Amino acid sequence: MYASWVVGASHIRSVDSGWPAVGARIHHSVGAWPLLIHDSTEVRESRAGEVLELEARLWPAGSALVRLELAAVDGDTEVTMVEQVRRGPFSALPDRLLDALLVPRNREALARLTDLAVRRSD
Repeated sequence: MYASWVVGASHIRSVDSGWPAVGARIHHSVGAWPLLIHDSTEVRESRAGEVLELEARLWPAGSALVRLELAAVDGDTEVTMVEQVRRGPFSALPDRLLDALLVPRNREALARLTDLAVRRSD
């Protein structure tokens, strides 16, 4: 379901067995055919029901650390998403500019994730 909620992901080529164990990867494509970039996202930390931390790669654009934290709130699950650019040309951009790019993208991703979760529970 990764490509259904992660903004920019267009296709999942494969998923390592053991996902979401630390070190497992999702092999994805980003973009639109024929201009697809193939790369992967690797689990850095995983605690079921609490946290999933990923290193999302999109070379040559670089990589980012994406942390999803889950918390029980009034019988529901609240998901917080934080993304930090780690490598590549975007890592040189000022934080204010990165926030202007990433915050709306991540809000959209969480909205898509919410839609998927609500439909699955109906």
